[in-house]
Amino acid sequence: MPLRTSEQYFQSLRDGRRIFYRGELVTDALEHPVIGLATRHAAIDYEMAEDPQYRDIAVVDGTSRYYVPPRTREDLLSRSRLIETATRLGGTLVVLIKEIGTDALFGLSIVSEHVDKQFGTDYARRVRDFHRHCTENDLALAVAQTDVKGDRALGPSEQAARGNPDAYLHIVERRPDGIVVRGAKAHTSVSTNANELIVLPTRAMAEADTDYAVAFAIPMNTPGLTLIASPHGGSEKNTFEHPISGRHKMMETLTVFEDVFVPNERVFLAGEWQFAGPLALTFVEFHRFTAVSYKLPLVDALVAVALLLAEYNGVERAGHVRDKLAWLIAYAEGLRALTHMAAHRAVTHGSALGDIMTPDPLTVNVAKLHFATNYHAAVARVQDIAGGLLVTAPGKEDLDVAEVSDYVRRYLGGKTGVDTRDRLRALNLASDLTSSDFGGYQEVLAVHAEGSIEAEKLTILRNYGHAAAKDYAKALAEYGRG
Repeated sequence: MPLRTSEQYFQSLRDGRRIFYRGELVTDALEHPVIGLATRHAAIDYEMAEDPQYRDIAVVDGTSRYYVPPRTREDLLSRSRLIETATRLGGTLVVLIKEIGTDALFGLSIVSEHVDKQFGTDYARRVRDFHRHCTENDLALAVAQTDVKGDRALGPSEQAARGNPDAYLHIVERRPDGIVVRGAKAHTSVSTNANELIVLPTRAMAEADTDYAVAFAIPMNTPGLTLIASPHGGSEKNTFEHPISGRHKMMETLTVFEDVFVPNERVFLAGEWQFAGPLALTFVEFHRFTAVSYKLPLVDALVAVALLLAEYNGVERAGHVRDKLAWLIAYAEGLRALTHMAAHRAVTHGSALGDIMTPDPLTVNVAKLHFATNYHAAVARVQDIAGGLLVTAPGKEDLDVAEVSDYVRRYLGGKTGVDTRDRLRALNLASDLTSSDFGGYQEVLAVHAEGSIEAEKLTILRNYGHAAAKDYAKALAEYGRG
């Protein structure tokens, strides 16, 4: 089948799905003033496929590149370039309607093979069939992984023993033709404007957690599925004061499963608790590579606006400003180098989709840790160069009224020769990136999205060659023998 147009994508969302926003039922995900903005942002993926300027990077043999399993290191780099380009077109906000879903599909394709070998299940074929369905219909995908967790000191089955069995999504009934699940997932990105939802375990499980080891896929209009959309960043914005968040939006939901039936053909894990942890990890290593790829336009924007405001403020030659600019450039370029190195160090794994190249988990997590632990310091440097007008500048309307505009232009000019409106536009860009609700959103994502900072550290420790390093130290220590 041909690739879908943006209009076909929009129409596919009018399927009777159940979405609530601020307590009200949303009847149309495109016409809603907030969710519609997110829906139009997501259409960037379909627009790229139609645009001759981007078609080569977005499309492979008539299908979306996202659905093409990476066979080589160059395939991974091409995928990274596609993610980076789409995010740049999205004003530093990732599109995510195929990135995260195919990360999940690739993880499922690897782990399902191992489950089948150990338990004689048929999951690998089901994954292949679902992958074909998504590819041929050019679908938009969301992924629900993070359970609400309840008392975080307790495991899934321990929650049940304390009277909260639904703190983790779990199977409540097994039927000849499928399973019934109940529970909720948090932080589900792009779910309001996706076609299918892939559900994965959030953590490793014990034998007592058998009913919580579950993975499957369902259409977004499945009976019993309710999406409660977060209103964060949903206030009305003009594009002068909010050049990014006035044009681009992503929705997250609390995703509730009230006795949802999943047919067998859509079930990819149903009680094989030994593979809950490996599946969660395999997905997240693909997804962290996606993450560091889509962070590149964001850190590039911090560098760019800092350079521009240093010039507009007339401080580009000040020693402390040059020091901050050099730090910001090194931060951005270090992330880019690590992202590319994760592809160069990639290794091949067998999967239900054939051999697949997976990013090097050590380098991916070093890249993600580099981004996450330095992001707030990068924001502080941009804010320092920009100045307090980030949060005290006049509004758009003040430039539209002649009497007020004269004062603004007279008193808020910067370096000689710089137009005041241009300076205010640059300040508003820096404000949107660092001090608006969008800026706060990005700061929280830096800490929590795609896994916590502590999870990244644990993965780095797990994947580093400890034995070889100790042997190297022992060999060097031999030099000290008399």
